[in-house]
Amino acid sequence: MSGFWPVPDVLAYLAGGWRTERTVRDLESGAEGEFSGTTAFGQLEGGGLLSRESGTFVWQRVPRPAERTLRFLPGATPGTADVRFSDGRPFHGLDLSSGHHVADHPCAADLYRGEFTVLDPDRWRTVWRVGGPAKDLVLTTEYTRAPDDGLRTPS
Repeated sequence: MSGFWPVPDVLAYLAGGWRTERTVRDLESGAEGEFSGTTAFGQLEGGGLLSRESGTFVWQRVPRPAERTLRFLPGATPGTADVRFSDGRPFHGLDLSSGHHVADHPCAADLYRGEFTVLDPDRWRTVWRVGGPAKDLVLTTEYTRAPDDGLRTPS
């Protein structure tokens, strides 16, 4: 798979701090927004990582604070993750052993399809396509390892 960076252990790869830049495009209206901030993957008691994203989301020229918390738990096979919302509800599985993964998450009548691509040891990307009666969006997020990150566990 050309252009992908294989990751044998997704939790080890993600651990630490990342700069986070996201574009949000509403395909129906043409409106666009952007998020700029950080994502910190810290150790969870009992194993796994707690992902805390925080920054500023600008939509229709109005900036507002934004944050999100997810849990990345050890997956069913070594090196994979089971991604859950902060309240413990399932979100999706994650296997980056090939450097690329596609995951689906049904949400009411909408479907979220996420494509995860590892570009190199310090950069990865997600593209979520959200379609259904309530939403028609594309969310593209670029993650770059924070230069002052001393928390990284080698992968």
